[in-house]
Amino acid sequence: MKHTRIKLFALSIGLLAACAPAKKVSTVSTANNGKVWSSLWQQRSVEYKALCFQAYNIARLRLDEALKNPPAGKPLAVVTDIDETVLDNSPYDAARAIANLDYDAKTWKEWTAKAIADTVPGAPAFFKYAASKGVTVFYITNRDEDERENTLKNLRLYNLPNADNAHLQLKQGASSKEARRNEVLKTHQIVLLCGDNLPDFDVLYDNHKENPITEQNRDEVTAKLLKDFGSRYIVLPNPSYGDWEGALYQFNYGLKPAQKDSVIKAKLKTTGLSN
Repeated sequence: MKHTRIKLFALSIGLLAACAPAKKVSTVSTANNGKVWSSLWQQRSVEYKALCFQAYNIARLRLDEALKNPPAGKPLAVVTDIDETVLDNSPYDAARAIANLDYDAKTWKEWTAKAIADTVPGAPAFFKYAASKGVTVFYITNRDEDERENTLKNLRLYNLPNADNAHLQLKQGASSKEARRNEVLKTHQIVLLCGDNLPDFDVLYDNHKENPITEQNRDEVTAKLLKDFGSRYIVLPNPSYGDWEGALYQFNYGLKPAQKDSVIKAKLKTTGLSN
């Protein structure tokens, strides 16, 4: 009788376990898991810092060369992007990715409204040096107009030069920065451009309906502009986002995580060896 009761008890437990609702297993997408790792690298690796210092050390060398033989006429200027070039937004990227969520304009603006982003290594020292030599700094960013006040507040937190309305150009409709660069050229000679995304440098990288940019286009343009990198164009590392990612998805930002993962797996080079 005792053994029968034990068997019945064990059977009851087994039935209850079988009937219990299965726990949902949340799997982070390949795309978002990659962004978690990228943010970790940006925040923790000394290699990231070294690459940023290297970029800004080269920028200083190029600026010194320009100052030795300045072009006649217009005063000199440096044009820079802001996000991942001057300010580090990896906490936002990490928070979204670790929750398996994509970029979202609303939460992005909640982040920028805090005006607490840290600086990219080497950025403050370089731009302050440029200003000390009489070179004007222009900030050309694709942040929206309603982010102006808090963007300036964040730049001023680190006493960055020319952090005022006259030198901050935000997105006005189109994301292309060419028109804004041309505005600077009306009054200044641009000796250097700093950025983390290739459209920060040249109109040839701009993606639009009349001229959609592919990965191959980007590669061809980069080969064409080879001599400008490290000369006029100073590139900062950003493994988390940018047009390199957009080009993977043919700039279809409406893809679902599973669709993005399929694209990534199809494009990624592997050994081909079995597990």
